[in-house]
Amino acid sequence: MRIPTDAEILALHTKHSPTPAALDMVYGHCLVVRAIAEQILDRADDVDGELVRAGALLHDIGAYRLYDDAGELDHANYIRHGVLGHELLAEEGLAERICRFASHHTGVGISRDEVIRQGLPIPPGDYMAETQEEAIVMYADKFHTKAAPPAFLTAAGYAARVSRFGADKVAAFEALREQFGDPDLASLSGQYGQPLAS
Repeated sequence: MRIPTDAEILALHTKHSPTPAALDMVYGHCLVVRAIAEQILDRADDVDGELVRAGALLHDIGAYRLYDDAGELDHANYIRHGVLGHELLAEEGLAERICRFASHHTGVGISRDEVIRQGLPIPPGDYMAETQEEAIVMYADKFHTKAAPPAFLTAAGYAARVSRFGADKVAAFEALREQFGDPDLASLSGQYGQPLAS
């Protein structure tokens, strides 16, 4: 499997971004998630670091397909950004293992039962991290938000946010936290000039 270079990944973002502001938001977030994932890599055994790097840089690329002609993001359908990203990456000829980072990073995973029970606007299926690489990108993504302005989230802050989806989601996050530990968000907050929110 060929893993795209950083330059090739930036070219994909640039190609699919509808506006410079969208590129700044989505690609900027992906850069931060890569930095968080790189910290986590130090604690994981037998993991393909280059695959994690590419997955982190590409996981949110589907968000570009949710912008309208006026450059506004369709927040109501944001749950679809993962499957849209998987489709986009597949259309670009990337390997399935890379495409899965887009469709298998949302929250702490979405099960087929949840898709059906909640009537989510995505094809019924299991969107759970299945590999260490997918789990690292999923977990790293939980510590940063693309809100305006973008910010880092503490573990407690993310746990509080995900609790509205049920205790099982908090437990799934805590299991990832136990496995991978807490990233050093204070240093990244200073490096990127973005606040650390709770």
